[in-house]
Amino acid sequence: MRTHRVIGGGGCGLHVEEAGDPAGPPILFLHGFSQSRLSWRRQFEDGRLSGHRLVRLDLRGHGLSDRPQAGYDDGTLWAADVAAVIDALALERPVVVGWSYGTIVTLDYLRVAGAAALGGFVMVAGSSKIGPGMLKFRGDAFLPLLGGFYSDDAAESVAALSGFIRACMAGEPSAEEFCLMLGYNAMVPPFVRRGLFKRPPLDNDDLIARLDLAGLVVHGGRDRVTLTTMAEHHARLWPGARLSIFENAGHSPFLEAPERFDHELADFVAAVRG
Repeated sequence: MRTHRVIGGGGCGLHVEEAGDPAGPPILFLHGFSQSRLSWRRQFEDGRLSGHRLVRLDLRGHGLSDRPQAGYDDGTLWAADVAAVIDALALERPVVVGWSYGTIVTLDYLRVAGAAALGGFVMVAGSSKIGPGMLKFRGDAFLPLLGGFYSDDAAESVAALSGFIRACMAGEPSAEEFCLMLGYNAMVPPFVRRGLFKRPPLDNDDLIARLDLAGLVVHGGRDRVTLTTMAEHHARLWPGARLSIFENAGHSPFLEAPERFDHELADFVAAVRG
């Protein structure tokens, strides 16, 4: 594993790791709300994507990256973070894989920088809205946990994060998986989680509808965090994007069905690289 420290928007230090073939086609992985680069452990450890240049980072406020007190409501800073990683590692037309909130971060980048530097975009259980427009696409497992996400009380926070971890999977994670996931969720300070949802109402439909970029929309058929109707909405809007539903997966198809996910991702990368 090769590690990097990249300076992102506003001087935020970002922890970045890469594995696989340095000369292979690059794939940049962006995790979701309150998660970490370790969310992508199957893709980095199982060897199915070893012919690719695999790059993952801890988003600002998460994992081993810096935790600035403010700025989580500013899409231009998220865009600058993605641009900084692409530039610092000299990634040539990477395919960006954005999971859940990582989809919003990718769309922040696309709104600021456009699509010219990317080879493709994979939305995984992606959200593209914040605020009232998202309510009809939000599953029943997420909203009841919000108070605990924002709480500074350790027991209340851990209870909410535990519920969220279980909501992200269609089945019960193993004890080892659960403890690992709870660990990196708990590393994220409550003020960061609050900041992620302090953004003004956000709707990216206009951007998705004009994307001139190869796309794959992946979603779990049993997702209780973001409904499958969100993926169907994205696929209708996005010219030429392909929709892939993992019928037996929840909010984390790359963890729940990694063999299928990696196969479809590798095929997508090969197609966009020509």
